[in-house]
Amino acid sequence: MNSTSLPVASPRDERDARQDRLFRWILVATVAFVLLALASAALSMLWGGRHALLHQGISFFYSAEWNPVENKYGALAPIYGTLVTALIAMIIGVPVSFGIAFFLTEVAPRWLRTPISTAIELLAGIPSIIYGMWGLFVLVPVMSDHVTPWINDHLGKLPLIGKVFQGPPLGIGLLTAGFVLAIMVVPFISSVMREVFQTVPQRLKESAYALGSTKWEVVWDIVLPYTRSAVIGGIFLGLGRALGETMAVAFVIGNSVSLSVSLLDPGTTIAALIANDFCEAADTYRSALLLLGFLLFIVTFVVLAAARYMLLQLARKEGN
Repeated sequence: MNSTSLPVASPRDERDARQDRLFRWILVATVAFVLLALASAALSMLWGGRHALLHQGISFFYSAEWNPVENKYGALAPIYGTLVTALIAMIIGVPVSFGIAFFLTEVAPRWLRTPISTAIELLAGIPSIIYGMWGLFVLVPVMSDHVTPWINDHLGKLPLIGKVFQGPPLGIGLLTAGFVLAIMVVPFISSVMREVFQTVPQRLKESAYALGSTKWEVVWDIVLPYTRSAVIGGIFLGLGRALGETMAVAFVIGNSVSLSVSLLDPGTTIAALIANDFCEAADTYRSALLLLGFLLFIVTFVVLAAARYMLLQLARKEGN
């Protein structure tokens, strides 16, 4: 009978197998540590806010009354301010970021691309408190003297949406905070867009140019469809930054815990309210602020989860 002998593993193979298993367990431990840290942070804020939740009940999430003197807390005003300022930042920041990426990849000469892209990326390293001080001392006077009166005179008289653009010419408010956030998120979104635009194969663009396409048509019909998923990911990265920004917003938003539909009225966000009041808060008030922190965590998580779901849907459609 012919017998075949199984190959015997060498000491090197056994050592490599042990190292692979060790490396795999290290990676699993790293992922588990990150998930545990996130869950611990969320649960600790929820546990710290249990007194406010028991005292206020479910009305904490939809009530607009915030009165620490009477021990009444409602999160609707800071939730509204957080979402509105982030939305304004995206409406302004996304087109500007797209224009910057378009210019740097298709229009600007090569010798100019590196200095401009470096300067824009350096904006991401400026501390947020510097943006807040600039907004307070430079942007707020401009808004008060020029922008707000013009908005009141021209947009405040529009039917249906006129109330959104009516307000006192204070210069501080939701609109100003949205402008500051837009400036802060532009470096993040434009950098992602520029990098992914450069990954488009040159042959695709040259073929489109050969057929007579303009630069705009090449970017809109070739570059954007090719990089759609990455562009959306960069936009949601900037949105996550806008939702959680604290000090820059606290300088220019007015810090008024009141609900108003006007973008020109002072307001507040979840992060700004926590930063302004946490040191002086005690008992139920501090519990309410911790519950707000948990709510901000949930809002950010939902936004990023929605971005991930959208990217998966796009990937499936592109696969089909």
